[in-house]
Order: sequence, then structure tokens, then C-alpha cells
Amino acid sequence: MDRAEAQDYLSAALSGIPEGFSGRLLEVPVGTGILTMPLYREMPEAEITCLDYSPEMLERAKSRGEGLAHVCFQQGDVGALPFGDGSFDIVLSLNGFHAFPDKEAAWREIFRVLRPGGVFCGCFYVRGQNRRTDWIIRRLYVPKGYFTPPFETAESLWHRLEETFGPAKVRTVQGIASFVCRKAKEKHP
Repeated sequence: MDRAEAQDYLSAALSGIPEGFSGRLLEVPVGTGILTMPLYREMPEAEITCLDYSPEMLERAKSRGEGLAHVCFQQGDVGALPFGDGSFDIVLSLNGFHAFPDKEAAWREIFRVLRPGGVFCGCFYVRGQNRRTDWIIRRLYVPKGYFTPPFETAESLWHRLEETFGPAKVRTVQGIASFVCRKAKEKHP
């Protein structure tokens, strides 16, 4: 994937966050924060919570987010989010779902903490879009524990988002699917 393609999928994933956003946003996982801290500097009215399971990743994100008083960092598990129902206006998940060990718990928890009408957006690896990427994931990343099956396809992701949350847009670049959907459902299926 070249730089233009990477920027393309990232722009699509972040398109669910409106310019000048001033609500509550959860990013899970935050990773090192390299993709989002520059954006958060432009959102001083937002209340942003960055969560990651890895204390090491969280420390790197904190370092990148130094001076951002409207951003808090918290260690935690996406499968057991420490927030109340409907706590966030937006949930952002960049490059996380392909690594989450309990994906079903992650789907349920994200649905639970997102308010009705809220936006869920992000991106992650999907199988079946690029044979070379699929091979690398299967032969290198899964055995090392970086990625955890099962993996969605672009089509299965679209169906899951539509059935779980409501209207969804899914776009793929190589083996990465970017998505934006709005929570229109009252109960997790």
C-alpha cells in the first residue's frame, strides 16, 4: 500500500467525525496515537477518551497527546468497556478489530457505549481483498499473535454494521476496509 492509498483509507475512516466536533468521542484502541493526536489538536471543544489494552501503547499515545487537556487516556479492554450505556457520540476504532481476541464482545460493547444516533467509524483488515496481504496475515501476523481470526470480509462487515447499528458505508483500499455507520437500532441483535 502506498502513501496515497493509506491516506485514502484513513480519510474515509475519519470522515465520520465532523469538522469542529464538540461532543464525546471514544477511540479504541488508540495505539500510539500517531494517526489521531494531530486531529485531536484541532478539536479543543471535544471530550476525548483514548483507550488501549497495552500500557506501552498508551504511554506512547500519552506522549504524543501531551498538552491536550481535553484528551484523557485509559487502560482497558474493548471487550469490557468501563463506561456507561450511551456514553459517547462517536466511537472510533482504527486498525483494532483484526487484533481483538474477542470480537463479539467488542461489537457488543461498542454498541452499548454509543448513544442512539451516534456514529461508529474506523478501519481494519478484511480478508479477500488482496491475496498477498491475506497471505502475509495468515503466515506471519496470525502466528505471531498480532492479528486474531476470525476476519471479516468487506461484504460481511457491511452486513454486520447494517444489522447491528444501521445505515453503513464501507469502502476498501487493498485489504483495509474503512467504514462509517450511525446507530439507529435500540438493541444489539
